[in-house]
Amino acid sequence: MKPSLLHQILDHANRANPYPLYEELRKTPVHHESDGPYVVSTYYEIRSLLHDPRISSDARNLASNAADPLAEAPQEESALPPGFLKLDPPEHDRLRRMTNRPFGPPHSPHRIDGMRPELHDIVAGLIDGIGDPGRIDLVEQFSYPFPVTVICRLLGVPREDEPRFHSWADTLAASLDPDPDADSAERGKGAHDARMQLGMYLAGLIEERRKNPAGDMLSQLATAEGEDGPMTTMELLSTAALLLIAGHETTVNLITNGMLTLLRNPDVLERLRTEPRLAVPVVEELLRFEPPVQLVPQRTTLADIEVHGVTIPKGATLWLVLASGNRDPRRFQNPDRFDPDRPDIQHLGLGSGIHSCFGAPLARLEAQLALAELARRLDNPRLLADPPPYRQNAVLRGPRQLHIACDGIRP
Repeated sequence: MKPSLLHQILDHANRANPYPLYEELRKTPVHHESDGPYVVSTYYEIRSLLHDPRISSDARNLASNAADPLAEAPQEESALPPGFLKLDPPEHDRLRRMTNRPFGPPHSPHRIDGMRPELHDIVAGLIDGIGDPGRIDLVEQFSYPFPVTVICRLLGVPREDEPRFHSWADTLAASLDPDPDADSAERGKGAHDARMQLGMYLAGLIEERRKNPAGDMLSQLATAEGEDGPMTTMELLSTAALLLIAGHETTVNLITNGMLTLLRNPDVLERLRTEPRLAVPVVEELLRFEPPVQLVPQRTTLADIEVHGVTIPKGATLWLVLASGNRDPRRFQNPDRFDPDRPDIQHLGLGSGIHSCFGAPLARLEAQLALAELARRLDNPRLLADPPPYRQNAVLRGPRQLHIACDGIRP
């Protein structure tokens, strides 16, 4: 029996190129299989739903999540509460507003742009340390350590602790990817345990920052006394965990997907080498063409909603396939063509609406600097394997390794 379209999307065998499946999905803009989630795959419908207040990010609003392979196990009382990514207004708005005070405008308007020289130094150091140019694993030697180093410095997490939180972050990221045949309770317990261990680790750092505050975000969040008052300890732990994981997981994929795409489009790579300002439109087109977050799962309807002639009932699970919407020919001409000269790239790669990517300014800057410097400094770069092996994750899509070679490293 041919597997369902939903199972094909989740199948690791299709990770290298899921776009033919997305094209098939778009023939039925609202796809629903018995007892499964409602899957929306077309641009305008996704964008509308991302702005619709009748759509909830809080899994507690699900009528039943038993049929949804991406549904989380019920939270135990001892577990950390959901981060603001999985909350609705007004709780979401309050926590996001408080988190943004030390991160961006209006209270910290220069925080990210002020990191530009520091980010450039990190990139330069990683490229300098590549070693053998004949065999480079871009993920291990560059795409992963760069954003991890950045988020550690921004938050105030010791970089040398990376081996500790790496395994917890991997477990939590992997928990997003469902295996319909796996034991959901066991998978939920693994994610719960990792979240608790990460929370206990961060609790120690936060206690230290309360006693000896520094200029990092953890210190500022732990000692904040703004108009919304302080975060509770549990809110602070959940927010710190969210920032630490989301602050590097998606950017790893964005940089790796970006370099893979550039190597497949050598004309654009050569332009970027000589025109570093091209990095801005290149990254925007990458967010459309190969977004690091492929789909947004676990949204819930708070009322019956009609989408493209289909009534999605209250309490249903909703999946929004951002990567499919980004290739919708009703919205983008020649959507399967990588074209940084597109005049209009209003992509869904960073979401939209109140849950649009919190770290978008940092992710954009990291990717722009990383890809521009790789293009400038790697002499005649080329792929050693195409397609590369992919992470087994339908939500956070990116190569597990990206083996490349070059003739040398330019100064």
